[in-house]
Amino acid sequence: VTVKKDEAQEMNPPKFDKTEDMANLTFLNEASVLANLKDRYKDMMIYTYSGLFCVVINPYKRLPIYTESVIKFYMGKRRNEMPPHLFATSDEAYRNMVQDRENQSMLITGESGAGKTENTKKVIAYFAIVGATQQAAEKRGEGVKGVSEPKKASGKGGTLEEQIVQTNPVLEAFGNAKTVRNNNSSRFEALKLTHDLKYYHFCSQAELTIDGVDDKEEMALTQEAFDVMGFEDEEVLDLYKSCAAIMHMGEMKFKQRPREEQAEPDGDEDAQNVAHCLGVSAEELLKSLTKPRVRVGTEWVNKGQNLEQ
Repeated sequence: VTVKKDEAQEMNPPKFDKTEDMANLTFLNEASVLANLKDRYKDMMIYTYSGLFCVVINPYKRLPIYTESVIKFYMGKRRNEMPPHLFATSDEAYRNMVQDRENQSMLITGESGAGKTENTKKVIAYFAIVGATQQAAEKRGEGVKGVSEPKKASGKGGTLEEQIVQTNPVLEAFGNAKTVRNNNSSRFEALKLTHDLKYYHFCSQAELTIDGVDDKEEMALTQEAFDVMGFEDEEVLDLYKSCAAIMHMGEMKFKQRPREEQAEPDGDEDAQNVAHCLGVSAEELLKSLTKPRVRVGTEWVNKGQNLEQ
């Protein structure tokens, strides 16, 4: 391959191959950074330092590098003592917070599908385990007054640390969705309608199945998270009923009455399901949708709705 000199970039000596910190490269340019990340990724070394930053490449598969034993392996270690890892960066922030008594911040950024959500979950899990371990160690070794074992929530809930970690399955179950580039993309955004409602029919065309995702398994994990967080069975059931009501409501159909500016239900099966889930009368539900009550001056009147409304 022949290229022009001004299009080529300097190459680093072999001793810098697969270097753990790219800030040490003799020639720090786009080509050398890409080559180093590529070589490390081939060996499944997805974490690489770049000065104060930790660069990660999404492997798009599960790796056994986030277990509790790995977490304890990184606890209390200096960054240069261990291979690059998100846990090393997390531990450094934790130690600075504890020792220097200063607030710390971690910015996890990247494009869609880069792994921001997953890495955030790993950071939370790390802090939960390290915090609990530190607390127990202080009690055993120093006898610090007021320090107890990890708090156990009342009822069937888990420890505080477990509850913090288990917030993720619940949030993801209701706030994440599949996108073109990410099967589990966070949708927690400040959204607003920018067009007429009739243009949002495409929202009903979301994918219901995702390759490699077991809905039964995900449901079990969500239920387990509810249990750990201390939700009562009745509360969880009410939440499921609300979700079912929303789904059935999306199936409700209406039609226009002939020669009238009034819509009416096109069948009531879905309305019956919605009413059952919400514990209300199906008749009153349909009436509130087709003839809602509005206030006119000091009086309340029923306003007819056409099909478009």
